[in-house]
Amino acid sequence: MELAPATESGSSRGRLGRPLGALATLVATWVATRTVLVLLVTGVLKAPGGDVTADVWMIYHAWYGVLQTGTFPFDDVTWQYPPGAALVILLPGLLPWSYLVSFWVICGIADAAAAALLIRTGLRRGRALTGAWMWVVGVPLLGPMIYNRFDIIVTVVALAGLLALIRRPAIGGMLLGLGGIVKVWPLLGLIGTPSGRRTRRSWTLAAATAVSVGFLLAAGMNGAFDFLAFQKDRGIEVESLGALPLHYARIAEAWDGRVTMNYGSPEMLGPWVGVISKVMMAGTVLGFAWLLLWRFTAKRRNAATMYDAALCALLIFIVTSRVISPQYLVWLVGVAAVCLTVRGTSQRPVAGLILLACPLTLVEFPTMFTQVLASEPWAITVLSLRNLLLLAATVLSCVRLWRSTRGTSQLPPTVVLAAPEPVSPAYPVRPGIAYEQDLLDGIDRPALPAEQRR
Repeated sequence: MELAPATESGSSRGRLGRPLGALATLVATWVATRTVLVLLVTGVLKAPGGDVTADVWMIYHAWYGVLQTGTFPFDDVTWQYPPGAALVILLPGLLPWSYLVSFWVICGIADAAAAALLIRTGLRRGRALTGAWMWVVGVPLLGPMIYNRFDIIVTVVALAGLLALIRRPAIGGMLLGLGGIVKVWPLLGLIGTPSGRRTRRSWTLAAATAVSVGFLLAAGMNGAFDFLAFQKDRGIEVESLGALPLHYARIAEAWDGRVTMNYGSPEMLGPWVGVISKVMMAGTVLGFAWLLLWRFTAKRRNAATMYDAALCALLIFIVTSRVISPQYLVWLVGVAAVCLTVRGTSQRPVAGLILLACPLTLVEFPTMFTQVLASEPWAITVLSLRNLLLLAATVLSCVRLWRSTRGTSQLPPTVVLAAPEPVSPAYPVRPGIAYEQDLLDGIDRPALPAEQRR
């Protein structure tokens, strides 16, 4: 038994069968929304709130100057990233414009690349363009801030890695490992891979990529991992779920702590912060313990399972974190978009909740951020709605992921197909494509063994 090449008609991306009007509408929407976004980013159109470009021209550019000397900014407590982040910070220096403009250009290219990958995937047989729509609509809802943080670049690397996992597990693992050494969270994309050779390959390549890149950067530059020492002294970031009780207590004049810049973000310091931090940490541990339980007890899988698990893990990671920065929402938009490329995903309503959280994030930052810092009731109401949407999305994601993998039939760790029927040698098809198509073909009949689904 081996993976059988699919016929040409079976592996076709189905471009001819897709209405060109839908694709044209999608592309036109991307162009229109990004035009407005660029006008807001460059200041041609005035956006409400403060200046969101300061992180680039002041903080990132300062880091760029230090990194050029061959050392990490280890004496700067705002540097809170794994060593791979240095590669992203140095990247604008390769372009001929100012650092700020070059950074915007790179973010725009990353945005376009993500849309192109999602469209290309959505045009395959058994896939959907809904994921591309999620990205095209979700990103501009976060406002001009999204082109002034490097998270969109990391998200595109993670998105590409997730999309590659089924057909090319080695490449998918390498991309997720590269994203992991830049900002850790892309490694969560591996949590849902099915046991077997494909998982061993992707996990091994992810670990090898992260370790080798980290080692090379640590060997060539000083202070690569000094950022880890800053984490233990962090407070509760003002936008996080754990900050809500403190905001309410502050409104009721029952909390006498303070809000101040601490380790690169505005944090709440004072009474109860230590207790809340421990509760959040316990939530993270319990959440990932549940994910391990799910992984070892899942009864069936389909083409959407590993994507759904990645979104679930990311939601747990964000909601139980002491920090929820507004740019974290682009992580969720990207992974949710990957889920929606598969018609049978269990996370469709979860993606809807994430989409609803995006404009609320724009309202609380930067529009009402000064009021959030002062714990003013209207601003905290908006922040509460956003955070409760994320909490509801997390719970719903866990429930739907669990239910989608319950069943009586246990799938083999790697789906195998019967001996291939003769096909024309002019149309060779990789085994990875056959594996993906078998999962997609059986997505509506997940309880059946692979040989009965054909």
